[in-house]
Amino acid sequence: MSLTRRGVLFGVPVGLAAFVLPADAEAVSARTLTTEAKQALAALYGTNPKTRELSRRAKAVLVFPKIVKAGLMIGGQTGDGALLVAGRAEKFYNLSAASFGLQIGAQRFSYALFFMNDDALTYLDKSDGWSIGSGPSVVVADKGMARSLTSTTLTHDVYAFPFGQKGIMAGIGLEGSKVTRITPDR
Repeated sequence: MSLTRRGVLFGVPVGLAAFVLPADAEAVSARTLTTEAKQALAALYGTNPKTRELSRRAKAVLVFPKIVKAGLMIGGQTGDGALLVAGRAEKFYNLSAASFGLQIGAQRFSYALFFMNDDALTYLDKSDGWSIGSGPSVVVADKGMARSLTSTTLTHDVYAFPFGQKGIMAGIGLEGSKVTRITPDR
């Protein structure tokens, strides 16, 4: 592979990521991450009121307020989040994934994962990095699906809601993402 071609393959995703990454992309404190997670969840409630009802039924909500995804053939995504139990941040996690295939672009978005039962929450806590797609059943929900959620239709372990997308990237998915516990700065 020529140097020019390699530069394009690896330089474009970096440039695209710079477009959606905040200028102060450094280690975030637990306090800041908690505040950002609560603000992101409030924004989700504002755009999708059914998620507030879902939150009341959930054992916990893992909120990733800023996930960055970029790629050109080879891509990746990452972001830190807070596990909110009864509105309080109990633990902190990182979501990361790598991908290869037909993809181009960069995007920043948020994710909220609603843990509906104790078994799913225990799996997250006990696993040495949860690879989404294994373990508890996860359903990625959109606004249409959220409107139809009732106490009789809530049959899955975890409901995932992507929201607040900025930038251009084909597709948002969780399959293959790994969620790992972290200890942010205090």
